[in-house]
Amino acid sequence: MNQTIIIAEAGVNHNGSILIAKRLVDAAADAGADLIKFQTFNADKLVSKGAKRAQYQIQNANNSDTQYEMLKKLELTCSEYLELKEHCGRRNIKFFSTAFDLDSIDFLASLHLGLWKIPSGEITNYPYLKKIASYCEPVIMSTGMCTMEDIKNALNILLRFGLTKDKITILHCNTQYPTPYLDVNLKAMLTIKEEFGVNVGYSDHTNGIEVPIAAVALGASVIEKHFTLDRNMEGPDHKASLEPDELKNMVNAIRHIEQSLGDGIKRVSQSESQNIAVARKSIVASKHISRGELLTENNLDIKRPGTGISPMRWEEIVGRTANKDYEQDELITLQ
Repeated sequence: MNQTIIIAEAGVNHNGSILIAKRLVDAAADAGADLIKFQTFNADKLVSKGAKRAQYQIQNANNSDTQYEMLKKLELTCSEYLELKEHCGRRNIKFFSTAFDLDSIDFLASLHLGLWKIPSGEITNYPYLKKIASYCEPVIMSTGMCTMEDIKNALNILLRFGLTKDKITILHCNTQYPTPYLDVNLKAMLTIKEEFGVNVGYSDHTNGIEVPIAAVALGASVIEKHFTLDRNMEGPDHKASLEPDELKNMVNAIRHIEQSLGDGIKRVSQSESQNIAVARKSIVASKHISRGELLTENNLDIKRPGTGISPMRWEEIVGRTANKDYEQDELITLQ
């Protein structure tokens, strides 16, 4: 894995089609993401028949479906998930999915993925958290709509039923699609890290790629970002998702940021060392100086290149006697 794990969140942007889902796998692999994540659920187990949709879901889908009706259209079968997992293997990208009900947890456990994702909406679901924790496998937990107390309570359940902190990554998140920049509050990610002593990351729902890139610069170890084949497709999450070329740009930018962060030790880099002589300055004669003449502020100057005596030794040089004749701009020497 790379330093920052990048999860390309396909979610339900397959619109219930295995063919579109496979194209999403291809796009995520081509973009260089580490994992592609889907959402595994049974609408009958997930939502009541009359439950309303979120406002963004209403705006992004021009129909009168209930939340149940919307989600029922977005289900994939167990055999289709197996097919997707195999396709991910062929494309060298890790298959991953979020379970939204207990039966779906059982199914994903049978796939031996070795990694769990807890979505923001399940963070107050005690039986769900307990079951996830019982597998004692790494967990990534999103925290949209959460207070610090909510996070603390969920974390305590995970720790109580089998997990250790080194296996838990908490993602700062805002569950609005798209998230207004004023509501991102990216520094909260650092607060979570300091308060709970866990690895942290960021699940992004803003438009564009700037905020997840900034999160990596702040120390995010995991980035999750929704993507789609086309934002104009019908469905609840498409409009707040990246298109394939944007996803690739985000991945590339994050990899550049990773390289740029370094180890924190200030030193002269190999690439810039060759420029020291060019950019720095030396003590030079400002006019003709005869051998034996006193070196003073009136006949010395500081100019490039930096191949002579450093100007930091100015007081050491002023007051000495010239050891030879110097012409204007000639480097002063001590011999």
